[in-house]
Amino acid sequence: MTRFIGILTAGVLFSLSLLHAYWAAGGRWGTGVTIPLRDGKPLFEPSPAATLLVAFLLLSAGLVVLGRLGFWGSALPRWLFVAGSWTLVAVFIGRVVGDFRWFGLFKPTSASAFAWWDTWLYVPLCFFLALGCLIVALSER
Repeated sequence: MTRFIGILTAGVLFSLSLLHAYWAAGGRWGTGVTIPLRDGKPLFEPSPAATLLVAFLLLSAGLVVLGRLGFWGSALPRWLFVAGSWTLVAVFIGRVVGDFRWFGLFKPTSASAFAWWDTWLYVPLCFFLALGCLIVALSER
């Protein structure tokens, strides 16, 4: 079961990586609800380079999950995948909790389209990614 959860988690991370690469290449689908708004304007506008960096980090996260499951054999030290898995748990839990202003469980606003999507998709998705990474991190491999 751990292997299935890990592969599913990695698959979601790879899919998110592809979505960010699409955005970095100029794609617009879905971008209207991905950035918090302040006074009706985006809080920030990520550059294509920053978006591509996020795509790379998500790809790397998926590879770490698969590495923790033993897919890379002994190509890299085991501790790298163990530490990486625990780091992913912390990062995704941090995203779930949020910054107490614009995103996460404790954001005070729920009036914008971003806030709605954050509450009903982004936070639960990050919670399940954190849970998947935790299950993989706790595995005996």
